[in-house]
Amino acid sequence: MRMYLSVAKLRFVTNLQYRTAAFAGIVTQLFFGFIFIMVYVAFYSRSSAVPPMSLQEVVTYIWLQQMFLGLIALYFRDPDIFELITGGNIAYELCRPCGLYGFWFAKVLATRVSGVVLRCFPVLLIVLLLPEPYGMSLPPGIGAFLLFLLSLLLGLLMVCAISLLIYISIFWTMSPAGSILMVAAAGEFLAGMILPIPLMPGWMQQLANLLPFRWTVDFPFRVYTGNIPIDEALGGLLIQLFWLALLIGLGLLLISRALRRVVVQGG
Repeated sequence: MRMYLSVAKLRFVTNLQYRTAAFAGIVTQLFFGFIFIMVYVAFYSRSSAVPPMSLQEVVTYIWLQQMFLGLIALYFRDPDIFELITGGNIAYELCRPCGLYGFWFAKVLATRVSGVVLRCFPVLLIVLLLPEPYGMSLPPGIGAFLLFLLSLLLGLLMVCAISLLIYISIFWTMSPAGSILMVAAAGEFLAGMILPIPLMPGWMQQLANLLPFRWTVDFPFRVYTGNIPIDEALGGLLIQLFWLALLIGLGLLLISRALRRVVVQGG
């Protein structure tokens, strides 16, 4: 475990050096946040039906997406891992005195966390000071906030596990682009990145509930807004733990099978 923590710490500190990229990310996320919110403001102003989420809940949901984008976005990838597999340098990884799955998991986790640390707090400070309806609201209570933090952590671990499944699939497909586009497009939509789950049609909500993606984005953010009450959130944490164990177990199984069949050419 100490070895994996060291790997995560090294990757985390290394990525903190990219401050210019972090500043560009802050500006970009604020821009897209305003665009999405303006669309919802126009939609809610013309809708006569009672929405399953209030406008303020949706606005807060969007700002949470922008603040924690690096934690939850499936399309973020580590090109080094792709190159290791497709280029044959996976042989060097197999010489390390540690499990390959845990080593990659630590790298992916540190990369995602470091990308958010430099962007999250400046965006948070700005959006909390914005006037209605563009400003972000605080959670309804300390209980909801603590459950949000725990569910966000579990969601992050789930995203890392899903990302590793994408990387492991390259052992068979040898095509990083295809795997990323397919999983990112479907997964992020069903996670609630494009549209919050309650605003989807009923049949699509049922589909999202059967898959792990919504527990990485939609669930923790709606816990924060109070759209999901505390008693329901406690049950949701158990579902997150179930999916996390299943995804990690599947990843360990697949990587062991892939490494038994891998062939490295060259000298």
